[in-house]
Amino acid sequence: MSETTNAAEVAAPHRYTAVLAADIEARWQDFWEAEGTYEAPNPKGDLSGDAALVARPKKFIMDMFPYPSGAGLHVGHPLGFIATDVYARYHRMTGHNVLHTLGFDAFGLPAEQYAVQTGTHPRVSTEANIVNMRRQLRRLGLGHDQRRSVETIDPAYYKWTQWIFLQIFNSWYDPEADSARPIDTLVAQFEAGTRPTPDGRPWAELSGIERANVLGEYRLAYASDAPVNWCPGLGTVLANEEVTAEGRSERGNYPVFKAKLRQWNMRITAYADRLLRDLDALDWPEAIKLQQRNWIGRSEGARVDFPVGDTDKITVFTTRQDTLFGATYMVLAPEHPLIAGADNGGGSLVPASWPEGTHEVWTGGHATPAEAVAAYRKQAAAKSDVERQAEAKDKTGVFTGVYATNPVSGEQVPVFIADYVLMGYGTGAIMAVPAHDGRDFAFARAFELPMRCVVEPTDGRGTDAAAWDDAFASYDAKLVNSAGAAISLDGLGVTEAKAKITEWLSANGIGAGTVNYRLRDWLFSRQRYWGEPFPIVYDEDGVAHSLPESMLPLELPEVDDYSPRTFDADDADTRPETPLSRNEDWVNVELDLGDGRGVQRYRRETNTMPNWAGSCWYEMRYLDPNNDDALVDPAVEQYWMGPRDGQPHGGVDLYVGGAEHAVLHLLYARFWSKVLHDLGHVSSVEPFHKLYNQGMIQAYVYRDARGIAVPAAEVEEHDGGVFYYEGGKVSRLLGKMGKSLKNAVTPDEICAEYGADTLRLYEMAMGPLDVSRPWDTRAVVGQYRLLQRLWRNVVDEATGGVTVVDAEPDEATLRALHKAIDGVTQDMANLRFNTAIAKITELNNHLTKVGGPVSRTVAEQLVLLVAPLAPHIAEELWRKLGHADSVVHADFPVADPAYVVDETVTCVVQIKGKVKARLEVAPTISDADLEVAALAEPAVVAALGDAGIRKVIVRAPKLVNIVPA
Repeated sequence: MSETTNAAEVAAPHRYTAVLAADIEARWQDFWEAEGTYEAPNPKGDLSGDAALVARPKKFIMDMFPYPSGAGLHVGHPLGFIATDVYARYHRMTGHNVLHTLGFDAFGLPAEQYAVQTGTHPRVSTEANIVNMRRQLRRLGLGHDQRRSVETIDPAYYKWTQWIFLQIFNSWYDPEADSARPIDTLVAQFEAGTRPTPDGRPWAELSGIERANVLGEYRLAYASDAPVNWCPGLGTVLANEEVTAEGRSERGNYPVFKAKLRQWNMRITAYADRLLRDLDALDWPEAIKLQQRNWIGRSEGARVDFPVGDTDKITVFTTRQDTLFGATYMVLAPEHPLIAGADNGGGSLVPASWPEGTHEVWTGGHATPAEAVAAYRKQAAAKSDVERQAEAKDKTGVFTGVYATNPVSGEQVPVFIADYVLMGYGTGAIMAVPAHDGRDFAFARAFELPMRCVVEPTDGRGTDAAAWDDAFASYDAKLVNSAGAAISLDGLGVTEAKAKITEWLSANGIGAGTVNYRLRDWLFSRQRYWGEPFPIVYDEDGVAHSLPESMLPLELPEVDDYSPRTFDADDADTRPETPLSRNEDWVNVELDLGDGRGVQRYRRETNTMPNWAGSCWYEMRYLDPNNDDALVDPAVEQYWMGPRDGQPHGGVDLYVGGAEHAVLHLLYARFWSKVLHDLGHVSSVEPFHKLYNQGMIQAYVYRDARGIAVPAAEVEEHDGGVFYYEGGKVSRLLGKMGKSLKNAVTPDEICAEYGADTLRLYEMAMGPLDVSRPWDTRAVVGQYRLLQRLWRNVVDEATGGVTVVDAEPDEATLRALHKAIDGVTQDMANLRFNTAIAKITELNNHLTKVGGPVSRTVAEQLVLLVAPLAPHIAEELWRKLGHADSVVHADFPVADPAYVVDETVTCVVQIKGKVKARLEVAPTISDADLEVAALAEPAVVAALGDAGIRKVIVRAPKLVNIVPA
């Protein structure tokens, strides 16, 4: 310690320093925890009997679930947490009952990967990470109701995740009711004969397996054999959203292949229309709504059947049924079931040899259609859906060896397979109209296929499509070349032609108008250990049965080997082996499920739920976390999340998190909420009413000549460049902050050097909350100095006593105070914390500039303004000012309108458009009074002279324009 620093500390022993801040912050954090300061009461039974609580406005504020990383927090992580804490504190001070807590989404791949690498059980490492993150979050002074915090790995929590899964499994979507209903109601319809079975036999004549298969076609959670994204390098199946555009796993960057496996799915597609419709009532960023609308991808069109031979047919979905006469070939997805056996020389569409006259370019150089199709299917399996649909890539494919019949023209059209057609959209087959679709045009050129113009170009290119350079697509043109023996569309506009051809297709039994969706059912299985076990067992016939609620939770067993079986990352022919399947004692059990069959032998499901499961419903458990008898008490759920004025679907009042979860977590949680609402378990239709996406705190990444990241703390700027201390110039690029990039700054570091309140202020002051911003440790000191000036305005640094006086402030100070209160109030309510801090700084600077002791009235109001942002120093000053109660529940200041408006404003007086005078007038002055004052002003009288006045234009209080006669 320097002599200068030591002398300053002796002269000012009560100066606000990092040491004093640490003491203040630790004391108040202990106080808040001991006193339960942030505990939000729930209604005690029926809401009508808890009038005092219901009379208070409520506010449910949430952050997106954090994952307990082993690296702990860096300063970018708490940005949203601090923002919601400030917002929650402000609303407590405005009389709201505020529910604000934070839990941990602790199942999933990261902990399991770490466990595999180190031999540490994932529960051990995860729980240690949670302890560390709780410590870091507590140090930031976050006002969470700790009683409500949950962890998805707690059996008491995932008991209800499993229970919700069973509600979904044991329900179906009734399109007539537009709602989910218990599966028993469907069984009752089959038993009564009001709903026929698929083959028409009475329900009683179906075997147990047959009944299970029928119900599986309706259940909202079902197992099926379906194309999946298989990642051998991870040893698990991935959802579409977890695969990158390059066809690799989002985690680990391993190749991902298409494979057919039996997996659990959620029938989210049943809710497609409701998921779209209900977006309109949500207070979400339009960009997120648009992403969900595009992901759901609703499109209206028609289903059309193309006969193949005497018995088969290919069904397509098209939004341009008006162009049917222009379909000159067809394309199937490589996974299409009509060719699914071609890998083994089968497939109902694949003939033994090429038809006579087959073009060489169509065969891909293979001797038989089966060889060509099998080779192409394997090639396509190595690509992601995004990669397959990339507009810039060359079009590839092979001829299947068969022809289909165009139902309107009777023409035979060749059938290809190509990877730009996906099973995940429509029927997995398209009618190709190359003259009017860009992708079809490119494919037709590559394979020397004919093109027929059926929509007359309006750009002068003519109707000879063979001479075109690209396709012509238009919804505002006339149909041509579209007449046959049965129907003619020539001369009709697109809309008219669509209606006419759809009616004709339906009347002739070869198609119908229909709606299609891009959205696919949600793949809900993982071949991993660290996840929620499915509460499902299989009997000896392979029929799935749900465990009774009394057997929940089905706990994840301890196993010696929890690593999944991984394979050569490039081996597409492998299949998953789950860790749980190796635990024979757990897998094979004898149980009495209470269904009247007594004790039976069963096999447990050995997949686990995906990491999204626990975060689909956690907002509900925050409401009633210790309820062992129900997911949530109905009165409690209705109080915190039920529909109300302005929130017709109910939900959390404010949900803050990253935009990257638009079509993953947010869509999945909406689906679960709707099912639970339909089944009568919750009153809210939507989980989150208001969504706010915070920006990102970025940091400079420094890389040496090899492109390797070097520690940001060990570089320095000089001579016009940036250099690593070990030598050598480095590059600098703004990017993410993280341990791997060696640029992470921990909140512990900043708290130790400046205190948590300074860190909170700096993160909120960096810029608008929804905008990304660069971290600059050197700039943190600015907010530290603000707190030091605030401290000095209240506390004597030599004695530690309060310096405020009881005298009334002067008018200038009152105006500065109430303008600050007015501005900060508006900013707090609208999450504009950076501008709120600017206004507080301006007020504090005013007091410093005026000098002398600060009025108690002003000091107390200033402390209250600061309290949501810097709660520790606010508590300390509030107590020093003589208040026994916590500042957390003190009333937020209210501005006096009389002091908010300016005392005077400047009015400009013009004659013939030229300024002749400026008057200082009251902002409330009337037009008449302002006109009198302007005409009496000596400079105006002199300028007018003897000239008369033709007109006076008054715009009180800022303008008078005089027009001489």
